[in-house]
Amino acid sequence: MILRSETFLILIVLTNFALLGSSRLAAYIRTVAVQGVVLGFLTLSIHHHDLYSRIWIIALGNMLLKGFLFPWLFFRTIEKVQIKREIEPIVGYTLSIFIGALLFALSLWMTQRLPLPSQIFSSLSISVSLFTLMVGFFLIISRNKAITQAMGYIVIENGIYIFGMTFMQKAPMVVELGFLLDLFVAIFVMQIILHHIRREFDSLNVKYLSNLTDWET
Repeated sequence: MILRSETFLILIVLTNFALLGSSRLAAYIRTVAVQGVVLGFLTLSIHHHDLYSRIWIIALGNMLLKGFLFPWLFFRTIEKVQIKREIEPIVGYTLSIFIGALLFALSLWMTQRLPLPSQIFSSLSISVSLFTLMVGFFLIISRNKAITQAMGYIVIENGIYIFGMTFMQKAPMVVELGFLLDLFVAIFVMQIILHHIRREFDSLNVKYLSNLTDWET
């Protein structure tokens, strides 16, 4: 069963690299959706010895929110704003994949030096969580489109979720569900922000936010 869990972790790593190398927003959304579904199955796989209601609620909550609801909201957004690609990213896609490989190596190196408790099922989960966090932050700082950056926040939360899920026996359910609720509210706020950026600037490029001012200089 550990092999199955590690297989899901490898799938998450692959989705991270897919996000780094993709330019089409629809591909971004589908990849984030796949990552959300994989997280749900990973939860069930890790805790297969004790699949009580708390585990099922958290796993299904991730699948429904990140695998279906959030992607549906993002697809509605790109249909309304009529954009399909991340044009002229700050960091190119080939270089992004290379940086991603370095980040993955860094996460493996960091995991080897962390004082991890003996009861975790696999140190790979810590490495993948750190790598996912780094990829999320990298997407935020290396892409121009606000919608791509919004998905970067979801990737960051996925990394936090993987890290917390490894120690799920120690955390109360209300804390875990609180992460999902915060992300749920944040996505709706992002939808409003994206709508207003598009209405004011006819673009979702965050560079235009520098034009916001109350007076002329």
